[in-house]
Amino acid sequence: MKIAVLALQGAFLEHERMLERLGAEWFEIRQKADWEQPKDGLIIPGGESTTMLKLLHDLDLFDDIRAAIAGGLPVFGTCAGLILLAKSVAGDDIERLGTMDMEVCRNAYGRQLGSFYTEAPMKGVGEQVPMTFIRAPYINRVGEGVEVLAEVDGHIVAARQDHQFVTSFHPELNNDTAVHAYFLRMIRE
Repeated sequence: MKIAVLALQGAFLEHERMLERLGAEWFEIRQKADWEQPKDGLIIPGGESTTMLKLLHDLDLFDDIRAAIAGGLPVFGTCAGLILLAKSVAGDDIERLGTMDMEVCRNAYGRQLGSFYTEAPMKGVGEQVPMTFIRAPYINRVGEGVEVLAEVDGHIVAARQDHQFVTSFHPELNNDTAVHAYFLRMIRE
């Protein structure tokens, strides 16, 4: 199994380490030529969604990535990745990849000082999943066909729609590989 990791900005190295620990092969997407490699899945990391979006357009990757996801390429988006995959963002009409039927609220937990760690149950993953939130969004609402996988304080923080999987928290910043293992199982299905 070979996973493409969008490595334009953000916490991509931490995702790569998780994949290594699980024995999955990975490669970085930094330019259009990288995207042409065969891949079984894609990880869009946390970081700054506006910066990532600009780079996706500047590097002529936006349309290719959107088409691949729409065509069934399994994708895992964390934090900023969740924002890029959302069909809509509250109070914002910027065009995104928009492949997942959900509305999100950016920086919903506040600025950097509002960052926190908790553990909560997550469907298909475990009863006490470590969750690190950094300037995190949460999902306001989901459309038909989107399964809610986890909630914290009444807010949706993980969801899945077919081959798309998102978390508003950063599983790559903890030692537990269970969330990444879930994504790899999802690809095998």
